[in-house]
Amino acid sequence: MEWTDEGIILGVRRHGESGAIVELMTRSHGRHLGLVRGGAGARMRPVLQPGNSVQAIWRARLDEQLGYYLLDGTRLRAATLLGVSHAAYGVTHLAAVARLLPERDPHDEIFAMLEAILDDFDHPAVAAIHTIRFELAMLAELGVGLDLENCAATGATTDLIYVSPKSGNAVSRAAGEPWRDKLLRLPPFMREGEEGEGSLTDRDLQDGFEITGRFLLRNVLEPRGQRHSDARAGFIGAVMRQIVGRMSEA
Repeated sequence: MEWTDEGIILGVRRHGESGAIVELMTRSHGRHLGLVRGGAGARMRPVLQPGNSVQAIWRARLDEQLGYYLLDGTRLRAATLLGVSHAAYGVTHLAAVARLLPERDPHDEIFAMLEAILDDFDHPAVAAIHTIRFELAMLAELGVGLDLENCAATGATTDLIYVSPKSGNAVSRAAGEPWRDKLLRLPPFMREGEEGEGSLTDRDLQDGFEITGRFLLRNVLEPRGQRHSDARAGFIGAVMRQIVGRMSEA
């Protein structure tokens, strides 16, 4: 068995004296592990860092085996990312979220989103927006997506400013007014067709993370006996500190 694919390194763990088991998110073969001979050595160390993109060749005698990787770095982002406080947390968090996908199950849109996030991760507000959208996409990919395009009560597609904490559906201003204290606030950048980055506030991001975090925890993590990674809290905290700091300077 052999295939060639693009991949993003999610994690690496040492295997034996000189080898390393590398976990990739690949474009066409999903989340996939393989053994890299000499992966613990100095030559491969700069390549085998989370967040880096690689060209991968995977080989095994049988499809169900762990197999071996031959990897060539194509975009070595890790050194730059690790120099940015929020990015160091963010890469770890994104990898943890990607691991919720079953192994060897293709998710090409998730791969494309992950690659785009990593290429545009230096600005904290943009990184936060992309991460929230990635979490939304992961919920959909895992079969528990949120409906933020139509009001759950009336079917309206405009003036959607709330989210039901039970159903995960959007709620319009008029329909949600009697229960506004019990509903989640839907920030503009999460509404269909609204970017919202120009007038983004720290509360918008906090509300966005509250929505995705709540439903990831309840519908995905808790049924598996898991919790949010510490990296998620670290990422949110680092992003918020930078955004609030820039606002106070302005």
